[in-house]
Amino acid sequence: MDLTQLKALFVKVGARKLYAKPLAENDNSKNQVYFGPDFQALNLFPNTGIVADSSPKNPIFKAKLRFGWLSSNGAIVDAPGAQLILYPQYPEVRFSGFLKGCVAPPSSLMAGRMLGRVLFLAVTDDRRVVGFVVGSTCQIAAEFFALGLSAPSGVFIELSLPTIPDVSDSRTKLLTELHRINRLGWIDSKQLDKSGRIDSCKAQNCGGYTVEAELGIPKNSKWGPDFLGWEVKQHSVTSFTRANSGKAISLMTPEPTGGFYKERGVDAFIRKFGYPDKNNKPDRLNFGGVHRAGERQAATGLTMQLTGYDAAQGKITDAGGAIAMVSDAGEVAAAWAFSGLLAHWAHKHMRAAYVPSMRRTEPRWQYAYGARVRLAQRTDGLRLLKALASGTVYYDPGIKLENASSEASRSKKRSQFRVASKNIAALYETVETVDV
Repeated sequence: MDLTQLKALFVKVGARKLYAKPLAENDNSKNQVYFGPDFQALNLFPNTGIVADSSPKNPIFKAKLRFGWLSSNGAIVDAPGAQLILYPQYPEVRFSGFLKGCVAPPSSLMAGRMLGRVLFLAVTDDRRVVGFVVGSTCQIAAEFFALGLSAPSGVFIELSLPTIPDVSDSRTKLLTELHRINRLGWIDSKQLDKSGRIDSCKAQNCGGYTVEAELGIPKNSKWGPDFLGWEVKQHSVTSFTRANSGKAISLMTPEPTGGFYKERGVDAFIRKFGYPDKNNKPDRLNFGGVHRAGERQAATGLTMQLTGYDAAQGKITDAGGAIAMVSDAGEVAAAWAFSGLLAHWAHKHMRAAYVPSMRRTEPRWQYAYGARVRLAQRTDGLRLLKALASGTVYYDPGIKLENASSEASRSKKRSQFRVASKNIAALYETVETVDV
């Protein structure tokens, strides 16, 4: 079998992405396979969830994979023990358990210490990871090394697949679409549902739905990036000519995984930690305001703390740690476990396009999108925690309880983390401004 035939086999089993890693001698079942000096591997390989599994002296996270080895006949042989292990004290990620429980594992190649091996890992539409390994004398290895490719960052080299756009092609297609959208001028505000139906949209977040609809992306449709491997983040600006102008960017809206909020629910949370609406809207309680690490928020009386994170070293010291909103009395009002936060961030943000927008409501609700977009690449959860610890990324919720005194009270959830437009470079290895 040659490299072209191997790629065809991967496509046949549903592969959408294909990565290669030349293996070092220590990359084996005993020492585990090194997946990089940070947590970026989480962005590449979907997992079933990150869990803390550690002692106080050895904090680690584990992320189980739906993994199998591809046979030369196209069958996939499950390896149920496969997982990623995250070592925050270094930091690094390693691949482990890939032979455990497998009825036909490639033990001769993955248990030894041999140079010249190449590990291929594909990601399928149904979030499986499929592996194939070759030795130094294999034709596939010779063809791969003859390509002369190197990893732009980390340890993985992305390879193109038949009928699947490669990285450079997806970038070109994204910019082509953003050019088209820019040239449309003012676009009626809209949203696309899963059935392909276009509906009108009149809400503060319709700028994102409108550009997604133009890109053919249904509302809340995907676990991963929006468009050919890119997460598209629209953000409001006051001018298309002023760099980085405008409002803060909403990065993510994960619900708390711990604290009073999780235990008692959002209604009880607002009644305890919220405050009467500042614009005198009757019978309404709000929970909002900017919450930064180490700073007490006057309206809510809560202080954000990053428990289990050493800001000076930039390292997680407790895998069971969390972002916590803590009262003056020491009560945890709401918390987001590091394990869940790392997984949430990794799902979408490896490659992101930040697209500026402006809105008008007359003659009708419409959006226009600027020509200067920013393409941000390569991030991981440790960059996010560092930005949170410094106050660059902050918690800015929009939670409310209407008709608070009646039995027909109605709450709205929005636990959002935000960043100023000018500060997105703190979250990524590279940020490139492109005029479409």
